[in-house]
Amino acid sequence: MLPLSFYFGIFFTGKNRYRVMYLPNNEAAPADIVPNLSILRHICPMELARKVISDELELFEKHFRDAVRSRVSLLDRIMRFIVKRKGKQLRPMFVLLCARLGGQVNDSSYRAASLVELLHTASLVHDDVIDDSLERRGFFSLNALWKNKIAVLVGDYLLMKALLLALNNKEYVILETLADAVKVMSEGELLQFEKSRKLNFSEEVYFEIIRGKTAALLSSACAAGASSTFGTSPEVEKLKIFGEKVGMAFQIKDDLFDYGNGGIGKPTGNDIKEKKLTLPLIYTLQHCSPEIKKQIIYIVHNQNDKKEKVRWVIDRVTETGGIDYATQKMMAYRDEALQVLHEFPESDCRNALDELVRYTTDRTY
Repeated sequence: MLPLSFYFGIFFTGKNRYRVMYLPNNEAAPADIVPNLSILRHICPMELARKVISDELELFEKHFRDAVRSRVSLLDRIMRFIVKRKGKQLRPMFVLLCARLGGQVNDSSYRAASLVELLHTASLVHDDVIDDSLERRGFFSLNALWKNKIAVLVGDYLLMKALLLALNNKEYVILETLADAVKVMSEGELLQFEKSRKLNFSEEVYFEIIRGKTAALLSSACAAGASSTFGTSPEVEKLKIFGEKVGMAFQIKDDLFDYGNGGIGKPTGNDIKEKKLTLPLIYTLQHCSPEIKKQIIYIVHNQNDKKEKVRWVIDRVTETGGIDYATQKMMAYRDEALQVLHEFPESDCRNALDELVRYTTDRTY
């Protein structure tokens, strides 16, 4: 990692231009140069969060490695593959920071973070099988390397490890919280399968789907972390609501990536190819002309494998304002999450959570 002085040496110098400067830590920047915080956020995302809980994250990684270890050599090799290719670890960070809001992170907090990561990883493994996806986070997916049968069994193994971790340590409250999230996640995915066939469901159904498939786990993650230090106080429910709103914003952002320019380990137009209705497309279908609507539905149903046709749909979504509308909804959920968060006293921990919330909507991958 570059020294911190480097990050503070990047400044905005005009439209679409910035200058890199190496400044000593205490040296002031020239008066005519104004820092561009958005550039800093893209270069060192989640820096405050990682700093505030750096020791806790290190301990969490040890807990997680221990939790997935197996005596079966093939399984242990696959687990090492999973650990090495971990993602941004957003969910464990939310767990640990919500725990820190209520006091010192403890063994129960680490188990909650490991449980969340086990369940999340299991859901990703199963998702890749369902979607026949050969790539995950810029690497080959498990099913690409070890085929579907092994991938399904690995997902099942991760689920069982999560259950045993909770049961063996009598974490019944956390287990109940996360078990309910898994149920809601499954319902959300199945509701999406059911409704996507007709390509005519409403915004309300879309929000119900993403509340289940994405927001439920993040909501339960925040509640699980909070319950490890707050106990059964009202703050746990407050942080559960906070997590749900962040999760809604997070999924809308993911859906917006489908209309971007790639670079995120997910091909542009992938949701269209998979006949998934997301908010930008739902808005477009509700506000375009009957002729355009008919063409879009026909392409999504019958020509979703043709690149130029998918590009045409993306262009119509952009022209109709679907992307702008989804962005507004995403920012509204973000602001609601921040409003709940700011009911807690200001602290480094709260500021770190604030940073994570803004990262979910500002990220470029």
